[in-house]
Amino acid sequence: MGVTYQDSNARMSQVAIHNGTVYLAGQVPADATADMRGQTEQVLARIDKLLAQAGTSKEHLISAQIWVTSMAEFDHMNAAWDAWVVPGRPPVRAAIEAQLAKPEWKVEIMVVAALPEA
Repeated sequence: MGVTYQDSNARMSQVAIHNGTVYLAGQVPADATADMRGQTEQVLARIDKLLAQAGTSKEHLISAQIWVTSMAEFDHMNAAWDAWVVPGRPPVRAAIEAQLAKPEWKVEIMVVAALPEA
């Protein structure tokens, strides 16, 4: 079984699908003027869109990796995350404080999800 790539350019793909698993690249906010919660909500909306494009949804999340630029704002990211994640189906998750590629970004999130069984 091969790998399917979506939303690709010369450097990377936003989505890779292999053997019933959907891998998303790290997603960042489009509007970096928003606060931590607002940036997180943007990222989660982008994740919803990419998962749907790949044929799955947040109900099938397996794992998430989250990078935030300041643990002082961690609770604001978690407020958006907690409102978004499917109750009773939280993925395994790791979160770390890190410097992101652009200083105005406050959060980046990368997820892995399963395709629903046919």
